[in-house]
Amino acid sequence: MTPTPRTVAVIGGGIAGLAAAHDLAVAGCAVTVLETTDRVGGKLRMGEVGGVSVDLGAESILARRPEGLDLVRDVGLSASTENPRTLSASIWTHGGLRTMPPSVMGVPADLAALVASGIVSRSPAARAVPVPDHDVSVASFVEQRLGREVVDRMIEPLLGGVYAGHADRLSLRATAPQVEALGPDLVAGAAATWAERADRPLSPVFFAPTGGVGTLPEAIVAAGRFDVRTGATVRAVERTVDGWRLTIGPTTAMEALEVEAIVVATPAPAAARLLHDVAPRAAFALAGIEYASVGIVTFVLDGAFEPEGSGFLVPAVDGTAIKGATFSSSKWQWSRDAAAGRTLVRTSIGRAGETLLLQHDDTTLIDLARADLAAATGSVGHVVDALVHRWGGALPQYDVGNLDVVDTIERDVASVEGLEICGAAYRGVGIPATIGTGRAAAARLLARETMDA
Repeated sequence: MTPTPRTVAVIGGGIAGLAAAHDLAVAGCAVTVLETTDRVGGKLRMGEVGGVSVDLGAESILARRPEGLDLVRDVGLSASTENPRTLSASIWTHGGLRTMPPSVMGVPADLAALVASGIVSRSPAARAVPVPDHDVSVASFVEQRLGREVVDRMIEPLLGGVYAGHADRLSLRATAPQVEALGPDLVAGAAATWAERADRPLSPVFFAPTGGVGTLPEAIVAAGRFDVRTGATVRAVERTVDGWRLTIGPTTAMEALEVEAIVVATPAPAAARLLHDVAPRAAFALAGIEYASVGIVTFVLDGAFEPEGSGFLVPAVDGTAIKGATFSSSKWQWSRDAAAGRTLVRTSIGRAGETLLLQHDDTTLIDLARADLAAATGSVGHVVDALVHRWGGALPQYDVGNLDVVDTIERDVASVEGLEICGAAYRGVGIPATIGTGRAAAARLLARETMDA
């Protein structure tokens, strides 16, 4: 049975909220997206450096999960996507850029290749340890089986790149289930995984819309058949006889909007405030989720600097300002074309708890990032232009026990008719995972309506 159209407000115009709004609108709902800032897209955003268009947020989408590919297809971008020109990546440590050996989320599949890479100082003393029946940190799980150096030099850089977090706190089951699935003997499990991959046809790991990932939100809005209101801060939500009343706008000029259902697609702190009265257990759990702030320093360099590979990661124990770099004009053809003979490099700064570093002014951050980049590569040549973009409270931290927290939130929300949630705080911070939460929220609302029809 086709659901009867209904009115829905989506609170938050990030990629999860836009995905939910798109699906609800396609199903016939009258949807209004309410975004507190002056633009939609959340952490997906385009900018300009030295006259060149660049991604200021995420710059690639994982292709091995279907949600991103499906949404890109649904909004008509399939014909204008591309895969990276190169995926070879390095670890900058022990004074040089060292090619990543075969690994699964940083777990080495070949100890001889790991030692030969120079990333570690000696071969780990690998041992098999039974997999626990409860959640633990990624660091403790790997350290028990491969030692601390593998954690510091392989695991930590990868997790820092994805979560801006620390392996000693991040949940194994929430952030690295692939590692848990390797079993008691991590090296044997990783080697078997690599052997299985060798038997399969090669498929792209990442992709992006030509022109940048930051163009995706605009495409969703253009195809979405829903209304978008920016600069619309939702102050409160309350139940009514027929649905929900939202209080919107500044305290001096508040207005009310009544709808039959709402999707809360904000970061956890804002969601906690909105749900305080209607889903108190969920609100309490949401209030406990911490976030890490990060910064992106993007450089336009003259043609003297020609890096190899797609970029590098940096172990936190090495004490650098940057935690990684992406050679955008080497990685993406669209970026190479836009650079017109120059070189585009993105450097990332900031891990959970590193508040002082991001408090430096832009000039200082540019100088720190340039110095690290030069130390890693030898020389960066002439800097044509540079731009700092700070993402405050960008990435939720999935600490040990995170899945139990999310289960609590989802159970409480499910008990409230006409209420759904989505976003990066729940089932993954990557673009496909976040899109998946939005589409799942829309599907649950539509399923509830179908059952009531």
